[in-house]
Amino acid sequence: MTAVIDRPPDTGAAAHSKERRLVWDLPVRLFHWSLVVSFIGAYVTNRLGVAWFDWHVRFGYAVLTLVVFRALWGLFGAEHARFASFLRHPREAWLYGRRLLRNEAPLYPGHNPLGALMVVALLLGLLAQATMGLFANDEIFNVGPFAGAVSKETSLLLTSLHKRGFYVLAAAVFIHVAAVIAYLAVKRENLVRAMITGYKRAESVHPKDEITSSRLPLAALLLLLVALALAALTSLTPVAGAGSDGF
Repeated sequence: MTAVIDRPPDTGAAAHSKERRLVWDLPVRLFHWSLVVSFIGAYVTNRLGVAWFDWHVRFGYAVLTLVVFRALWGLFGAEHARFASFLRHPREAWLYGRRLLRNEAPLYPGHNPLGALMVVALLLGLLAQATMGLFANDEIFNVGPFAGAVSKETSLLLTSLHKRGFYVLAAAVFIHVAAVIAYLAVKRENLVRAMITGYKRAESVHPKDEITSSRLPLAALLLLLVALALAALTSLTPVAGAGSDGF
């Protein structure tokens, strides 16, 4: 269980002598920025037209692989990456939001209750978006690898939801970015820098909450297994028509 700091501890104490403490493990940071690149890449390559569609597919598979990996990392990863360390009741998120508006919100070493809800919402949304792409069918050139497993009507419905789903996700991402900016303004905590370096200010992280390992071998193994499983599934599934749409 991570410690919640309602006010900065005595920075003169020996136990708090460090300026920064490691909170985000390397797999979480690489996942985060790889997902950003893949999401943007899938959108841009789709807008560029048919000539770029193979790249759209690749970025879509990358999104699906990353999201499934993150779900597993939420079970087996370093402390602050695990769902058990940051998932809380929605009521706690509501109370945290009210305290944040009054600039009275406590400091969390990992995700705060509102951030935790956004993480889960984005992961579920991206998983749904990428999965629907596997069943998509544009009735011209491209069909998903699983399009033949459902009726044409279902495939077209999923295609429509897949197209509209981007705008829902884009709105969620906008809210996420706005929240990060607001958090910087209110709490003076640079969450972007923390997700790049892995470190947060020592006064916002109790010494016992600093992580000591990123568990890189385990992360690499999980990512490899997820990628191989997805490759096997998409290659063994009969395709209805020509082409493929993985996102």
